[in-house]
Parts: sequence; C-alpha cells; structure tokens
Amino acid sequence: MGNRQYSRRQFLKQNSIAGIGLAVGTGMVPSLFASPTSSASSPAILGGKPMLMGDWPKWPMWDIENDEKQVLEVLRSGVWSRKNVVTEFESVWAKANGSKRCLSVVNGTNALIISLIQSNIGAGDEVIIPPYTFIACAQAVLSTGAIPVFVDTDPETFQIDVSKLEQKITPRTRAIMPVHLAGLPCDMIRILEIAKRHNLVVIEDAAQAHFAEINHKKVGTFGHAGCFSFQNSKNLPIGEGGAILSDDENFIDRCYSYHNLGSPYGSVIGGPDGGTPIKGSKMRLTEYQAAIGLAQLKRLDSQTSTRSENAAYLNSKLKDIPGIIPAKLTPNVTRAVYHLYPFRYKKEAFKDLSRKDFIKALNAEGVTCISGYSPLNKMPYLNDAFKSKNFVRSYSKKRLNYNNYLQENQCPENDRLCDEEAVWFFQNMLLAGKSEMDGIVSAIEKIHANAEKIKQATNV
Repeated sequence: MGNRQYSRRQFLKQNSIAGIGLAVGTGMVPSLFASPTSSASSPAILGGKPMLMGDWPKWPMWDIENDEKQVLEVLRSGVWSRKNVVTEFESVWAKANGSKRCLSVVNGTNALIISLIQSNIGAGDEVIIPPYTFIACAQAVLSTGAIPVFVDTDPETFQIDVSKLEQKITPRTRAIMPVHLAGLPCDMIRILEIAKRHNLVVIEDAAQAHFAEINHKKVGTFGHAGCFSFQNSKNLPIGEGGAILSDDENFIDRCYSYHNLGSPYGSVIGGPDGGTPIKGSKMRLTEYQAAIGLAQLKRLDSQTSTRSENAAYLNSKLKDIPGIIPAKLTPNVTRAVYHLYPFRYKKEAFKDLSRKDFIKALNAEGVTCISGYSPLNKMPYLNDAFKSKNFVRSYSKKRLNYNNYLQENQCPENDRLCDEEAVWFFQNMLLAGKSEMDGIVSAIEKIHANAEKIKQATNV
C-alpha cells in the first residue's frame, strides 16, 4: 500500500491479538475510551488531552468457545489439504452471495490471475483497471502478459470514473476489471452496458467488498467472475485466502482444473490416456483455512451492518464540517460495507494545514488514520515488467515505451486524491460504539477550530 505515514497492514499487525474476540457476535464493544474533552480544548498534538483514549476493537476477532471446534477437529484429523471442509466453505460462500459456483484459492491476487487466464487474457491484450486500488490488481494483469490501462478516479466516490472508461477502449482491450474500493460498489450497471457494447469480459475485484450490494444484488455476481480476498485485514479474515464466484459452470470447472495442476475436473476432461488436460498451477486452499473462514462467516453479516450503520452516522456528522467530504455512493447502491472509511480533506478549509499535519493531529487525538494509496499508474513495477523478456517478445518497442505509456495513462484526479486529499479510517474502527463515532467527529472539530495554531506549531 502506498502510504507515507502508517500502512494498513502495519496497523492491523500491531493491533491484532490471536485468540481474543470482543463481543464477536456483533463486533460491537462497550464505550470504554471516549474522553469528555471539549472540542474547543487544546489539540493533543499541542499538548492537550486526546479526544479518544484507549484501543479500538482488535482485528481479526476470535471467539475461543464458538470458533475453535471445527478448526481443532480439522487439525486433529490430519486431513489438512483440500477436501470436505473447503468444499463446504465454497458452497456456503456461493449461497451467501447468490452465486451458482465458488472456487477457493490461496489468495485474492491469484483469484484475479486465474479468472483472467481462464477468460483467455494474455500477451497482446489490454485490461482496463482503476489507478486507485491495491497493487495486486495491476500485478494480476501483468502476470498474464497483458498490459493494464488506467482510467481516472471519480474523487467523489473513490471509484473508477465510468464517464472516462469508453475513451480508453482500443482494439486490444479484452477486459474491464472494476474494483469495489473500500467496500463501496462502483457503477456496475453502466460498466456492464459498456462491456456489452464492446464485447468485453468483466471481472470484478470485490476483495474489499464482502456482502456489498447494488439493487440488493451482491457485488462479485455482476460480471463474468467476482474475486474476493480473505487476507487478515479483510472483513472476512482467514489470514490468507481468496475465492472466485461465477454462474458459468464451464468457466469454474476450468478455474478448478487450473488451480489443481490442470487435472481433470467436471467438464474439463483428460485425453484418451487420462492425462492432464490443461496447463495449470497449484493454488489450493487448506482445510484449516476453510474452517477459520466458516467461523468468521457466522458473524460477517452482523458486523457488516454495524460498520454500515456507523459509517452512515459519520457521514451525517462529518459532512457539516468544512473541508471534510465523505465518499459519495454510486447510483443504485443498497449496501456499502466500508472495509475502509474514506473521505477527502480540503486544506483550504483548515487554514491551509497540510494533509500530513492533519493526519498527525488526528492520530494524536486517538483517531487512527492514514493517507491511503499512491498512484498505481506511476510506479516502477510497470517499467520493470515492460523490460522483461516475455513482454519484449510480445510487444513492439513503441508499445513498451515507458514514457509514452505514462503519458497515455495520466490520471490527474487520482493524483490529487492520492497526493493531497484522501484520508482513511479502518474497518475495525467502525465496530466501536456511537460514543467513539462522536469522538471521531469531535476530534476533527477540535483540529478544525485550532488549525491555525497547529499549522504554526508544526511549521516551526
């Protein structure tokens, strides 16, 4: 993650305690640490008392009494490689999302890679992606030999700007990979319309969007495939893990075969001699990972509701603070799940206090936040891929001219979001109580009221 202060994974690593869960049924915790300090008091960064004192809910959560039975049974059985528990998890996840089929794999990145490969994406192709997302999205495209093409971000929603999508389609475009960033669905209705017009495959990156909905239909079920991550920070944490959803039976059969060394499966049959029918890899989930996933899944819906309710409450309060602009939902969203709580910070409303110093001041108040992603379309991994042997063999020198590529993939709105405006809260913070949400609001109000003093002190 491209964060200059404090990465999401560092935060979660430092704030995770194995074997401990706090009110895991709902994810809510009692009000333990909201300070009665007035928003008019001195900011903590200048020596005042922090607005919030204590720890946010730990993540991931673990309920010893209710979560461990099946996990221990798996460990004691000695059957640890993929078998019945993995199949059970796939069945439950498919049903929970309203999809016909699910395949679990080792992580969300490889869910994307497998989906691209089995959609016949490869060298010479282009895949449209957003520049405001985790690097795995672009790396998945590059791993197939295809080239990612970036469409600018809509700063109001933090999602891919669909109004700019069609102009980036070329004869080489084969797929669109929309990302439901932060658990806020992107505009799938318009994306599907564009994809249909141009005969493009749509593979949804729903890694951060478990149970998010558009028109009461869950994301990850709109495109040809929907890909999820169960990495430790995600709303459904397993440690590592991923899944592919699809209603296309033959496609999932091919994905299954690929993830199991290309072995025959379902409609993917071997030759006359029974040999391996397709090229593959080894991406199987383990039985104990699936058992952890089944335990976590029992409380995902209630935790999601808690996050959504607290996010809506924050939206209603923060929108009235000058210079704080919560992310707007795209049309037809019926459930946003807030893996992150993103908002824009306008320094001109805070006496030109820099975003960096605003974040420092907010962290000092006990409100953990970061600046989020760096522009994905400007990183050196792209040039490294273009210099690799397979890319050099597959593309012309003109196509692999890195400077030309950067120019073609400029995303100015995304640059502004990354470099100046974006601020994130983490999903576990939204599992706290209303008093903590009020504490967040009061902390920002305190900084707003004292912005000039903070700016003068930090510029000394």
